Amino acid sequence: MVKPLPRLRLQGFNNLTKALSFNIYDICYAVSEEQRSRYIEYIDEEYNADRLTQILTDVAEIIGANILNVARQDYDPQGASVTILISEEPVIDKKAAGKELISDAVVAHLDKSHITVHTYPETHPHNGIATFRADIDVATCGVISPLKALNYLIESFESDIVVMDYRVRGFTRDVKGKKHYIDHKINSIQDFLSKPIKQRYEMIDVNVYQENLFHTKMHLKDFDLDTYLFEEKAKNLGFKDRQRIEMQLKREIEELFHGRNLID
Repeated sequence: MVKPLPRLRLQGFNNLTKALSFNIYDICYAVSEEQRSRYIEYIDEEYNADRLTQILTDVAEIIGANILNVARQDYDPQGASVTILISEEPVIDKKAAGKELISDAVVAHLDKSHITVHTYPETHPHNGIATFRADIDVATCGVISPLKALNYLIESFESDIVVMDYRVRGFTRDVKGKKHYIDHKINSIQDFLSKPIKQRYEMIDVNVYQENLFHTKMHLKDFDLDTYLFEEKAKNLGFKDRQRIEMQLKREIEELFHGRNLID
């Protein structure tokens, strides 16, 4: 839960933009080409535009935002995108207003708040590794905070690896004319993670406090081969095959976690 600073008496409204960005990875091993194809189909169905829309709608409710507009798209051959424009204040009922108002799109643009997700399922061309990545951005303007939805988003996806960035941008000015560049206390994104999530993941921080920029990346502590095998069980594989697959999976996890390829 974000702990705000004592309520500021502002000149105008709160102009601070709080942006939370995720890269979430699900990794698996599919023994055959047919299984790899079925894995992509499974992911494409599990995280289609309708499901993603529901997740982002829940996020808007959790952070206390009002939805202005939803745009969603399923792609061929795979992947999906959803963008939701949100506002801090309730949406005006045009009919109740009794006069023509500017369009929702313009209202959303002025409010500068949005939630987006894009998915990227893919498979290695040779070695059986299949990876699903979801890129999520939650940007809010005003007192509402995307950090409130942090745990929900991690739990909503099969999150083997999570890379998060949080930044507070701009400033808001009080009635005395003083600029304020942040309106809540934060030392690390980890401050806002639930205890069960902290227990499951290994985490490291790279923070630039003077820039109000916070970076955390995490991967699951425990490795259970069965959880990474698609349509297969470890007990049905030979010892050497289990060793080889486990080595490939752990290498993939290390490379994605550190954001660079390991040298052979």
